[in-house]
Amino acid sequence: MNFIFISPAFPTNYYNFCDRLKKNKVTVLGIGDTPYNELKIEVKNSLTEYYKVNSLESYDEVYRAVAFFAFKYGKIDFLESNNEYWLRQDAKLRTDFNITGAKADDVIAFTSKSLMKDYYIQAGIPVARYVFCKSFFEDLEFINKVGYPVVVKPNVGVGAAATYKINNEEDLKSFYNRGFQVPYIMEEFIEGNITSFDGICDSNSNVVFCDNEVFPPSIMDIVNENLEVSYYVNKEVPQDIYTAGSKVLKAFKIQSRYFHLEFFRLSKDKDGLGKKGDIVALEVNMRPPGGCTPDLINFGQSVDTYQIYADVICYDKVKNVNLEYPKYFCCYVARRDRLHYKYSYETIRSMYPTQIMMHERMSEVLAGALGNEYFAAKFEHLDDVEKFKSIVLEKN
Repeated sequence: MNFIFISPAFPTNYYNFCDRLKKNKVTVLGIGDTPYNELKIEVKNSLTEYYKVNSLESYDEVYRAVAFFAFKYGKIDFLESNNEYWLRQDAKLRTDFNITGAKADDVIAFTSKSLMKDYYIQAGIPVARYVFCKSFFEDLEFINKVGYPVVVKPNVGVGAAATYKINNEEDLKSFYNRGFQVPYIMEEFIEGNITSFDGICDSNSNVVFCDNEVFPPSIMDIVNENLEVSYYVNKEVPQDIYTAGSKVLKAFKIQSRYFHLEFFRLSKDKDGLGKKGDIVALEVNMRPPGGCTPDLINFGQSVDTYQIYADVICYDKVKNVNLEYPKYFCCYVARRDRLHYKYSYETIRSMYPTQIMMHERMSEVLAGALGNEYFAAKFEHLDDVEKFKSIVLEKN
């Protein structure tokens, strides 16, 4: 089997996908813009061969790289980056080279925030009302129906980037005064916590592994206001999340992919959407959750999701991973460089010598959403997660 992996060096943990595929006897072919001599040894060892392009943004260059590998190794069976930024380019390459997986027309549905809603509705999941931003006065008509606040976001975009909360008419004027070059949508504001259904599905859109994460109410505010961020991997997946997520995968006909589906859990009743505690659709992301979250899932669920992914690609089922190990709450807590904290890493490590699983700097590219310095730790009880978070984020 020949598998092309786009950008194996970034994010820095993604070489693990290549490593597990290679361990499953797959020919893993990397395409990236990092010079070969600058690749970490782990990345080099995870690949059969690497093709360096000047820019991954250049479709012609990446196309030539795929063509070279197809000429040298024969038919390409899979091509992935597992990165939302490259989803459309990945799909175009699959289309042009007739490679198994989502083609160009398919990914439009799960990269367009407006079109996603149709599939959520097909799956029976309530969605927030929305309109495309056209003019100040047309937007006011929508706001008169749903009330302030509202949220404006690019119809196609990554995460919470360039997403804004509009609280009043002055905010709306400011939004239009800034101008925008890409289509934006405006949605009614949903009050609730963000919760996710993550995992890996087989070629028939069946879940083979899944987990649940719980996030703070507004990733948008974290990005726009440079706030601290924390979230955790749950021990178990709530039944309503599992049921809804499984229906969404079937509606989108997602095949052999790592997925990250986001929902709101309402913090109060919302007319037309549900009661407090109900779930409402937010977004679909047909790639792994961001940053080091796959590692948090591994720590919390006592598994290796990189290997699960490789097994699904190779065998369409989990073959080399035991799914029956103990489960924990695994949290992510990130600091901001602009703030001054009471406890050093060394002090916190001495307080939690066995619970801290990771402590690193986040790359600048991802720091806006995920903080500058992060801790990952696992615990038996949720109360311990909250205590750990308060200690890490305590100020001088």
